[in-house]
Amino acid sequence: MPRRGKKAKTPLSEEEQMLLYQQKLLAEEEMAKKKERLLSQFLKDKLAKEEHNSALNLNKINTQWRTVLREVKTKELLKDIEILSQTFERVVDCKDNVIKSLAKDLSEAEEQYAHALRSHLHNIDQLLALQRYRLSVLEENYNMELETLTKEFETERKAIIDQHENEIHYLQDVFMAMEQNYIDAEYESKLEFQSMWDDLKNKNLEEKHFLRMQLENVVEDLWRRFQSALKNYTDATEDQKIAFEALKVKDEKSSKEIEAQMKKIQKLQDSVIVLKGKIMAHSRESDEQNQCVRDDKELVLVQLRKLKAQRTHGREIAQENLVNLTLESNATLKALRKIVSKGEKILKLAEICRKFETEEEKVLPFYSSTLTPEEQEEMEETGPEEVTEELAKVIADYRGLENFWKRYNKVKLEQLSLQHRHAQLSDINGKLREMLKQYLDGISVSDEVLSQLNPLFIVNHRSNLPQPLSTPTSQPGDKKPATTHNIIEAAHVVSHIL
Repeated sequence: MPRRGKKAKTPLSEEEQMLLYQQKLLAEEEMAKKKERLLSQFLKDKLAKEEHNSALNLNKINTQWRTVLREVKTKELLKDIEILSQTFERVVDCKDNVIKSLAKDLSEAEEQYAHALRSHLHNIDQLLALQRYRLSVLEENYNMELETLTKEFETERKAIIDQHENEIHYLQDVFMAMEQNYIDAEYESKLEFQSMWDDLKNKNLEEKHFLRMQLENVVEDLWRRFQSALKNYTDATEDQKIAFEALKVKDEKSSKEIEAQMKKIQKLQDSVIVLKGKIMAHSRESDEQNQCVRDDKELVLVQLRKLKAQRTHGREIAQENLVNLTLESNATLKALRKIVSKGEKILKLAEICRKFETEEEKVLPFYSSTLTPEEQEEMEETGPEEVTEELAKVIADYRGLENFWKRYNKVKLEQLSLQHRHAQLSDINGKLREMLKQYLDGISVSDEVLSQLNPLFIVNHRSNLPQPLSTPTSQPGDKKPATTHNIIEAAHVVSHIL
């Protein structure tokens, strides 16, 4: 058997070379990062040491400087004290002179006050004598007028008493006749009222039973809504409650005033009883007026029914508005919660993205322009479109978002470039995987490889690839069939030939 020679070193493939190159790059990057870390740590330690030394030296300088400043300040304060003592003595002398002049003025003012007081008392005595004389004259006049008035009052009183007795007898007769008429009319009206009351009672009981069954469910729902509305109302009307307490105190004061007025009213009622006798005399004339009042009453009742109908309609509208308001408020609260959650998500994402920002993006977060000078010249040559007022308003509203859109567009462009790069790398990876699979299938033998088409597997000068069929007659409209090629390695052919 011939000795086998040593195996020659197999050359590395392109993929292995790429892997080795990438490993070297990673090792170099790690070494550079370690150096940067060591350098930064050394600089940090040195900076901390320098800061400590600078703080210590600064404290020493400050202590020495303070002693110098204290000495200078003491000298200045001594000079200020001497100056202030001199000024104080001068001010005290001035104040003594002022006090002496004021004492002289005070003595003169007291003499003037005593003279004025004596003249004033003399004038008051004269005025009192004059006033006493006037009072005596007025008292005499008052007594004379009082005597004349008492005489006139007695004569008028006798005439009024006689007339009053005559009118009382007349009114008693009229009262008896009217009372009889009223009794008959009251009996008839009671009979009519009783019949109408029975009919209305039966009708109302039926309607009440029907409405009670219909409104119980509605009242329950309304009670819940009213409870929530009452809570909101109590919260909103705390200030009004305080005002109500103030008005309550005011009401107590007014109630006392009302009691005083009620006493006055009682006195007036006594006078009204006297005047009722005269009113009964005019009762015949008031019948026609009563008829007019009854007609007016019917009209007022009709208007009252209309107002009640309007009130019920208004309550229904208010209830509908309250329901719509609650629904809209719930919808707005949900929308606001969604906006708040969305804003919180955006802030969280912004904090996460801030960690991945490069140094350049942290220093210059907003780029100036991505257009080249040639593209900018082309944009200027094309000319801007005519800007309308509405478009100008919209642009002015969104002008504050220019920096946001710059960053957004920058991120979007980077995302698109990364997607494009990812697609390219995935295509290259797929091609490399196919090449590696073909290579491994060609150098290995297994059931799976034998079952598939393999151009390297040849038995009796034949591969397992499908042979091309006889080409049918082609027509001008038909497409040409795809041609297949059998690939045979030259080394295999040579070994069989030789």
